[in-house]
Amino acid sequence: MPELVRLLGEQQPSSGYPVRWPLPFPVEEFLVRDDEERAWVAEVDGRVVGHAAVGQVRDLGVREVLRGATGGVGVAAISVLFVAVDLVGRGVGGRLLDEAVAFIRGTGRLPVLDVVRTHGTAVEVYRHRGWQVVGEARPAWLPADREPVLLMALPESVGSPIGSPDEVSVEVPVEVSVEVSVERQEHHVQADVALGG
Repeated sequence: MPELVRLLGEQQPSSGYPVRWPLPFPVEEFLVRDDEERAWVAEVDGRVVGHAAVGQVRDLGVREVLRGATGGVGVAAISVLFVAVDLVGRGVGGRLLDEAVAFIRGTGRLPVLDVVRTHGTAVEVYRHRGWQVVGEARPAWLPADREPVLLMALPESVGSPIGSPDEVSVEVPVEVSVEVSVERQEHHVQADVALGG
């Protein structure tokens, strides 16, 4: 956990994620949430370089907007996703996102997430990967001076990661560890992933 706390703090100035920084509560509570169902940690050469988590949609306003936009379909949220600054754009975040989406779909639910409008690069990456804006909301954590966040969903018809191994120029072996937070068990999935530069 200390490595994830450090990594989140290191990447925050360049990513603006999380929006509130420093957090008004322990960073560990941001990383591991009460409603968390599954979490992944990406490592390159034994170094922790990214983290993603899936959980329930906690904010009532967000939940209502999503319910209306999706027709009441069951959803699960990508609740945390960040990557080391030096590996942004190299596919680590995409691999973590793919793992989270596969988990959500494996439970028969629709993957959703929220993204701050001013994080234009993130919005464009999600759109490029097939995510669609389904609404907007003002979650309780959003500062009053910020525009509403965009709520995005990944339709069932969109599935596989963008790109193929033939299109990449740099290969970095990434080990993705899957942590089931509720039971505090770890499941390790090791994969060599071709990451684009």
